[in-house]
Amino acid sequence: MALPDGLAQRLATQLDAIPALLGELEPALLTRRTSPDKWSAHENLAHLGRYQEMFIERIARILVEDRPQLARYRAEEDPHTPAWMALPTVEVLKRLRAGRERMISLVGGLSDRQLAREGIHQTFGPLTLTQWLDFFLVHEGHHLYVAVQRART
Repeated sequence: MALPDGLAQRLATQLDAIPALLGELEPALLTRRTSPDKWSAHENLAHLGRYQEMFIERIARILVEDRPQLARYRAEEDPHTPAWMALPTVEVLKRLRAGRERMISLVGGLSDRQLAREGIHQTFGPLTLTQWLDFFLVHEGHHLYVAVQRART
């Protein structure tokens, strides 16, 4: 047994919605902020790219450290966030896809024992690697929804 089928499927396909929902929109709609204090669709996508990059680092820690303490991620405090936000949307999407392939490669062949390893979230407590991956996808899904909402309203 490896990743549960539903989780593996979501990991492999969740980003497939982006071209269908945002692909034909004018770039100005993707970078436009509907409110000065809310990220644009582009900024939400850039956040997902950086969050995925950081999450791959967390997976590596969970696999080698004994129950690592993992602080809540805050994009505002991440020194890599501005560089991601400055990228053109097409580059963000390219890197997001490449990162997803790295993540799938990393977790696709893990054993049940590895998937059961835990990392301690500062708010949610101990989570197995499988639970962390579910958490990651829920977070990603939220930002995909927000990106569509910001670009299309």
